[in-house]
Parts: sequence; C-alpha cells; structure tokens
Amino acid sequence: MTEDACRVLCWSEGREQKEQAMDSLKEKRFLEDLERLKASVSKKGVVLATKVAERVGRIKERYPSMSQYYDISLELDEKQKKVASLSWEKLPSREKRATLTGCYVMETSHRDLGAQEIWRIYTTLVKVEEAFRDLKTDLGFRPVHHQLAERTEAHLFISVLAYHLLILIERELRNHGDHRRWSTIKDVLSTHQRTTIIMTDENDQIHHIRSSGIPESEHKELYRILNVKDQLKRNRSVKGKRL
Repeated sequence: MTEDACRVLCWSEGREQKEQAMDSLKEKRFLEDLERLKASVSKKGVVLATKVAERVGRIKERYPSMSQYYDISLELDEKQKKVASLSWEKLPSREKRATLTGCYVMETSHRDLGAQEIWRIYTTLVKVEEAFRDLKTDLGFRPVHHQLAERTEAHLFISVLAYHLLILIERELRNHGDHRRWSTIKDVLSTHQRTTIIMTDENDQIHHIRSSGIPESEHKELYRILNVKDQLKRNRSVKGKRL
C-alpha cells in the first residue's frame, strides 16, 4: 500500500456473522482432527515422533487459518523417539482475530474525500458491476448473433430496456423495505410457472390450454408490491387438426 493512499475501515454485520460461522466450523473440525490424533497416540496407534509430527503437519496444512492460532506440543519419551502425549494451547492472537471479524479495508488515492463519500462511490461501483453482470447474463445483452446493423441495434435496445425495468422493480421493492437483489427475486418467482396442456378431442382437433399455477404467499406479496393485478388467465385455443 502506498503512503499517499487513504484507507477506510469498514464493518459489516452480515459479513461478521458469516465469517464467525465459517471460523467456528473450521476451528471445530481442526480441534476434532487434533483430538483424533491425540486418541491415536494414547492408544499407541501412532507413536513415532516423525509420524506424529507428519500428521500434525497435515492437519496444519488442512486448516492454515486456524493452526496459526494454536501452539501444538509433542511430549517425547526418554529415548526421544516416541510421543508420550500430544497437547495444544490457544494463543492470545485468536481472541484479537475475533475483534476484526466482519471488518475490511477500502483504499483510494482520493485523500480529499470523507469516509461517507468513499463508501458511496464504492457502492456505486458495485452497482455498475452488477448492472453489466445482469445485462450479460439474464438480460441477453450478449452474445449478439445478428448480422444486420438495425437488428443488432434492436437487440441492444431491448436488453437496455429490460435493464431499466429491472432497476424499476428493485427500486420499488427497496421502497417497501425489500433489499433483495434481482437474482434472488428471480429465483423466488421461478417457482410460479405457467403450464401448457396439449390434448386432442374426438374430432382430432388439437387444443392448447395454458394455465398458471396457484401463487404462494411470497409470490402474492411480490405481486402486491409491484402492483401486478391482472395476472395471466387461463387461455384455451385450437392450434390445428391432427392428420
């Protein structure tokens, strides 16, 4: 990091909870592996100092983020060839690590900006990245398979128009206290589907019956917020006659 840079220390409650859960799981598995090795040493299953040290090394490699906070000791016998006992001690640095859980640092060359302004610019950059990701995936901005310029322009116009609709949906949800992203909303609504039933009557006419499933409570709440009242109704049409 350069000396003329400005750094902002940030804390996220959600990130803290996530990191705490991950650390707790890693620490639990790390200690369980040590307990298993200790039991093996007690039962004389693995006693050679070289073998036990090798096992300890493997455990440290498996959990590097946890092993740095523990001091593992091997007590050898009189001949200094076999391990009599295995023990470990939690270091004070482990508690210091807990105080920084959920924290991260943002660095910028704009020393004239305050912490709030730096955070606002950062969130704006995140939104721009999300916009390009949505355009290039869900909204079909690319690939473009058209050969003619006017068709390519129409393709890009529809994708950008769809993005404006996406932003409108997210803003309307935020106004009602729902801060979920579009990808989450899409997954929730994907379970409310419309089905097409194809059947042939006694006169060999082919009928298509399109009907929507019954929306769940979460679907209804999203429709209410977005003011979606006239949902697609059941539709029946004759598509032709079987030959």
